[in-house]
Amino acid sequence: MYNYFKSISLSHRNAPLAIREQLALNEGSAKGIMLRLKDFFEITDVLVVSTCNRTEVYYSSAEDLNDEIIKLLLIEKGISDTEPFQNYFEKFSRGAEAVQHLFEVATGLHSQVVGDMQIPNQIKHAYQWTADLNLAGPFLHRLLHTIFFANKRVAQETFFRDGAASISYAAIELLEGLMPNPKILVVGLGEIGKDVCRNLAGRPGAEVTILNRTRSKAEELGQELGFKIADFDQIEEEIANADIIVTSIATEEPFFTKEMMVRLRGMSFKYFIDLSVPRSVSPEVEEIPGVMLYTIDAIRSRADEALHRRLEAVPHVREIIDEAVTEFNDWSKEMIVSPTIQKLKGALEQIRKEELTRFTKNLSDSELEKVERITTSMMQKILKLPVLQLKAACKRGEAETLIDVLNDLFNLEKQREAH
Repeated sequence: MYNYFKSISLSHRNAPLAIREQLALNEGSAKGIMLRLKDFFEITDVLVVSTCNRTEVYYSSAEDLNDEIIKLLLIEKGISDTEPFQNYFEKFSRGAEAVQHLFEVATGLHSQVVGDMQIPNQIKHAYQWTADLNLAGPFLHRLLHTIFFANKRVAQETFFRDGAASISYAAIELLEGLMPNPKILVVGLGEIGKDVCRNLAGRPGAEVTILNRTRSKAEELGQELGFKIADFDQIEEEIANADIIVTSIATEEPFFTKEMMVRLRGMSFKYFIDLSVPRSVSPEVEEIPGVMLYTIDAIRSRADEALHRRLEAVPHVREIIDEAVTEFNDWSKEMIVSPTIQKLKGALEQIRKEELTRFTKNLSDSELEKVERITTSMMQKILKLPVLQLKAACKRGEAETLIDVLNDLFNLEKQREAH
């Protein structure tokens, strides 16, 4: 099974945002893709991961179906001319490569912001989609639980999850410390504005309103995240209602000025978080009593400090991944000999029962119980050495030879057929 594991990956490393957006999958479309794969191909252990930075498909198959799966994914997304998109994908056709890649993705080593704290939850959601469709076998179950345990070690033993290492996440971390249950207005839905909104989604207590010059963008994101929408010509009214204004609009001159704040007399205390370059909030707004401004430079400084700590933790994270991969590899190799062990147990148990039937007809219940206990103990001790030898042979890569020897010695194939 290990050698059958494969994957395809479209990510920020090879594909621009415009391409990634075309191939992004929500829960419904991800499950639809998985069902199509099950119908069209002989595959198991299917996992579909889709975030704002990547769309990936993992699967187990004796055949290399990477090219076919890429075409199916593109066609499902309404793209008929598939050839131009092929180079945006990474393809992993060997089990070791696909397993290593999933470990590194799931721990955040391949995230656009290294150590991304959202990626473990995104992998768990993908796993839940697979479980919902009964498309995970023992291999994928064990792999993902090994990854989750490795992630727990990363969080507990390293600084890899500490602090907000992206501008948008650092902005969220900042505003969460400003006041409880704030009314937040997000102005501008470019890439950084969307990131802020997605990081805000699901956080308790905040009341979020989004506003964009192109209303359709706001409507689409608002529907996705459950946020309130406002028209751009209502911006002064929304500023008056908000406690915190997060802005990332593109403008040559400051849009939020001292004059605007003066017009909005009777305002409550306001915080501006300006993520725009050039700045969209004039520094003079802080001359208005009760108005405070945080610029992108201050937020970037927080993010850079956190990123530096995370990068220093990368070697330790890789050590944890290497240990987890080794443990999983050992388990996977043992899976190869598991059927032989079960057949050997079955063959010996059949012999034990047959002999008991022949020689215990005149025994009392208490005598029969003792004989059962003795013969079962003997069988377990006889089994112990071959099982240990099989597992050791797995680690040496010599399992097949020992499997053949045991099959010949105990005639396991014939015993299985007779059973």
